[in-house]
Amino acid sequence: MGFFSKIKNGLKNTSEALKQSVGEVIKSFRKVDEEFFEELLESLVMCDVGVHTAEDICNRLKDKVKEKNIKDTSEITKLLREIVEEILTGENELKINTKPSIILVIGVNGAGKTTTIGKLALNLKNSGKNVLLAAADTFRAAAIDQLEVWAERSKTHIVKSVEGTDPASVVFDAIAAGKARKADVIIADTAGRLHNKKNLMDELAKIHRVIDRELPEADKEVLLVLDGTTGQNAVNQAREFKNVTPVSGIIVTKLDGTAKGGAVLSVKSELDIPVKFIGVGEGIDDLQPFDPHEFALSLFPEEKDKV
Repeated sequence: MGFFSKIKNGLKNTSEALKQSVGEVIKSFRKVDEEFFEELLESLVMCDVGVHTAEDICNRLKDKVKEKNIKDTSEITKLLREIVEEILTGENELKINTKPSIILVIGVNGAGKTTTIGKLALNLKNSGKNVLLAAADTFRAAAIDQLEVWAERSKTHIVKSVEGTDPASVVFDAIAAGKARKADVIIADTAGRLHNKKNLMDELAKIHRVIDRELPEADKEVLLVLDGTTGQNAVNQAREFKNVTPVSGIIVTKLDGTAKGGAVLSVKSELDIPVKFIGVGEGIDDLQPFDPHEFALSLFPEEKDKV
């Protein structure tokens, strides 16, 4: 299956929800007037886009309609596609140019964090990178075991310790191992105890200090894994994590099993956190680098692409 086909299939539920809600509004109006925009706003909110983001989209759409002197609704889908792409474009690629670079992966338990790390490791390995994993979620023994399984599946090295070990010490050991093995990228799993923000903040701050001391010149990404099926709750999680640590990008998982993919727009529009990857299936190769154009096209297909 090709890249666009995977994205399109993975976002099918969200696209259908938009078609039923937003598409019906567009079809039921002939003129672009204030009543049309009110109905459009409501339909976007119903698709888990979020109130602030829906307002942003409608305001941008009003500007485009005025600029292009559009009188009827026949061109609205095309304009919505352009707006979605505009909102989501910017810093979508990983910044991992130094050797080694380091990626901290954060997120609550259940979001698919450890599985996502395994898929990301394979993705980077397939692109020619020498990848090392660090099992720094030492709060749960299961997380260490699970990451070890993914290390085997992706044929990457792993640095681990036992449950209860200081996570920063695991990251320290991983950096030393990464230097010795000439790793291109070190990916560190971290605990996701958002309900205890003080512990999480202290733990992440200590990890950041170790990285800054041991790899002061390295490119560093802090990627937040969000469960796409939770809709606006994912946006609230992103806001909470952004309050405790610098988040450079998000990975949205499980988009193939939800009609709430519109929440991706809210994370970027409201929190200005770029999307780096999306998960569109359960397969090991179903974690896809995020492409704003393909995403927008999947949500609002051109006539020739509609099934």
